Amino acid sequence: MERTRGKLYIVSTPIGNLSDITFRAIEVLKSVDLIAAEDTRHTRELLNHFEISTKLTSYHEHNKYEKSDIILSKLNSGKNVAIVSDAGTPIISDPGDELVRKAIDEEIDITAVPGSCAVINALVLSGLNAKSFLFVGFISDINKKRKEQSGEIKQETRTMIFYISPHNLLKDLKFLIEVLGEDRKASLSREMTKIHEETKRGTLKNIYDEYSKREIKGEFVLVVDGIDKAVIKEETANSWINISIKDHYDKYISEGLSDKEAIKKVALDRNVDKRQIYKELKVK
Repeated sequence: MERTRGKLYIVSTPIGNLSDITFRAIEVLKSVDLIAAEDTRHTRELLNHFEISTKLTSYHEHNKYEKSDIILSKLNSGKNVAIVSDAGTPIISDPGDELVRKAIDEEIDITAVPGSCAVINALVLSGLNAKSFLFVGFISDINKKRKEQSGEIKQETRTMIFYISPHNLLKDLKFLIEVLGEDRKASLSREMTKIHEETKRGTLKNIYDEYSKREIKGEFVLVVDGIDKAVIKEETANSWINISIKDHYDKYISEGLSDKEAIKKVALDRNVDKRQIYKELKVK
């Protein structure tokens, strides 16, 4: 008889207020054979609150490779396992992706139990565009990676969401002001779902000025408006000001574009009508 394998549950837990846990999450955490937790002490408090006695094992950034293999062996032997992070949805800037990838490779049955997620919570509180957004995560402390991130976000048109630790708040805000400008609209949320929850909305400079005067406590989620597409068009057009239309046109011709394609590209770069380019070049 073929051995039945276990199931892996990715379980979301509250980001602050314990009442935000779902009925299904409680049922799953009670029914599985093992819970893999980022911090077993933290998760034990949650389990005790809901009278859940399921066995815990640690699964964090420093043991994720060896523990993934151990957990997979349990899944293959028929045990059901739940993975949780300290708060919110696992894997989003937390350990878990290694285990899930290995489970997929071994065709283990996987399901997610949805619930709290700080990214989404902060986004809907921000008042900024929520139809299209980019989750950036933490800004790197490494200069080289920080420089790469600045290049990636400078021309980003979607709303951007950052996780920020308290000791990096002012440094990261200053970095974003340098890259995106002090007038960029933003929203900073802290202590979400808790008694002292607050969201500060305004510009990056407003938020920086506010928190430079006060004690910084708690974990933060920063939501920042993307750049206006019209601004990108204007900046692109301005970058061609010192190049003649003829040289601009010749550049595209040298790259193998046809007359029609080159003129269309020049017009697009300069944010003008194609007829104006035709007239300047006297191309019939």
